[in-house]
Amino acid sequence: MIRHVVVFTWSDAADAERRASSVAALRRLREDVGGMTSLVVAEDAGLVEGNGHAVLIADFPDAAAFHRYAKDPVHQSVLAEHVRPWLAGRSAVQYES
Repeated sequence: MIRHVVVFTWSDAADAERRASSVAALRRLREDVGGMTSLVVAEDAGLVEGNGHAVLIADFPDAAAFHRYAKDPVHQSVLAEHVRPWLAGRSAVQYES
């Protein structure tokens, strides 16, 4: 199994409504793109100063499934419309579990 973890930090231009819209679009990826065995998208609980603002954790059966997801046009459009314009920073890791 491949686990894909992404931490998003939104820019100051991303108000609460924009952040909620972006998180909702990311949550729809399981239905809209598929290929994953689980998906969690959550906003930071605000317990520690300096954390990222949101996280996406997706599990894929194998690397091929992850690469199909990463290249999928629907996934790419979500990134282009709901994520990249509002990002101040992003960090990701994929690992075998």
